[in-house]
Amino acid sequence: MSDLTKKPAPDSEKAEPVGKGAPAAEASAAPVPAVDPRLLVREQGLKGYWTEFSRKIRGGELGSLPVVIGLIVIAIVFQAQNDRFLSASSLTNIAVFTSGLGIMAVGIVFVLLLGEIDLSVGSVAGMGAAVWAVLNVSNGWGDWASVLVAVLCGLLIGALHGFFFAKIGVPAFVVTLAGFLGWSGLQIWLMGKEGSINTPTGGIVESLTGYFFEDKAAAYGLALIAIVGYAASLLLDTKRRKSAGLPARPVSEIVLRTGVVAVMVLAAAYVLNELPGSRGLPLALVLFLAVLVIADFVARRTTFGRQVFAVGGSSEAARRAGINVDRIRITVFAISGMLAAFGGLFIASLSGGATKNLGAGNTLMLVIAAAVIGGTSLFGGRGKVWSALLGMLVLQAIQQGLNLLGMASEIQFMITGAVLLAAVVIDSVSRRTQKTAGRA
Repeated sequence: MSDLTKKPAPDSEKAEPVGKGAPAAEASAAPVPAVDPRLLVREQGLKGYWTEFSRKIRGGELGSLPVVIGLIVIAIVFQAQNDRFLSASSLTNIAVFTSGLGIMAVGIVFVLLLGEIDLSVGSVAGMGAAVWAVLNVSNGWGDWASVLVAVLCGLLIGALHGFFFAKIGVPAFVVTLAGFLGWSGLQIWLMGKEGSINTPTGGIVESLTGYFFEDKAAAYGLALIAIVGYAASLLLDTKRRKSAGLPARPVSEIVLRTGVVAVMVLAAAYVLNELPGSRGLPLALVLFLAVLVIADFVARRTTFGRQVFAVGGSSEAARRAGINVDRIRITVFAISGMLAAFGGLFIASLSGGATKNLGAGNTLMLVIAAAVIGGTSLFGGRGKVWSALLGMLVLQAIQQGLNLLGMASEIQFMITGAVLLAAVVIDSVSRRTQKTAGRA
């Protein structure tokens, strides 16, 4: 029978490799391993980074860029209007006034990461100051004991808010609004008929905003610690990623990033130490930076921090993944309350004592605005702890500049409101752009 009349072999027989052709067939059928796009970016050098940066901007991933640009514009505008804006005394005032409200804004960042809101931070700050003043001044408690009890009161108040929200199901907006009213009333009751208690001279609370490290080694030493710590974190992250087989930053990028940070922190140390009118490194700034570093570590490097982001992204998905959503919510509100009470002590230090209306007025507005302006999303699941620093710097820089120009308080409110609205608009447009680009 001729070959033309033979039946074709079955597919199973055709697929069976024979002899020397087997390895080639297997190799051609093997899948091509995927390449991480971040690795390609880093291999292309500056061109790759610029391409990635352009892609992120088009995709709505703006990060802290609008805030940084805003700070530069603010500095240029106010310095052109008044040459004292960038003086040592002016920048020191910005640093000190930023600290207390900035610490409170760190707690709000955690709450916003859940996609919730805490309207009670102002009254909790007032409660913390009132508890400290009554214990320390009126009842003779020691400095450390009264400060510790005041901060613990804030933590318990926040945990109580979180309990009603997580366990009872009351919306966070309602719970914290009730707290805003209730704790304000308790604050007034604690302060008694006089309505104000002055800060004792030489005490801890007075030192929070009144103490400066006059030795130049303090500012330069802190700058050096920041540089070394930042470089070490990058190197450790690179080592960890390489050991896991993931793309890591090249040494050139680590050197560049560390160099930029070094220029910034050394410039700040120079301003605090060397310019005419400088007073040295403020203790308030040191404490604020310490809170930021600890909170950033918790948010980015711990299981708890990752769970906060997961709950903020989708609470139901987080629950199905085995995360105790109620525990996360209660803990976050407890953190917010604790930092609010701690920040209230800074406000008492600046104002010279605890009063019935401490924490009222625009305190709540400034704290929430700082977190949002700094880049934390109101919709949950996206933001950084350092947003509190950036946002508060914007607000205090605007306030300092307007004060130097002699602007009325109502003008400051209108400008601050406009900046807050702009930040929310940018966040909303960014989210919409990311959805369009398929990166939400």
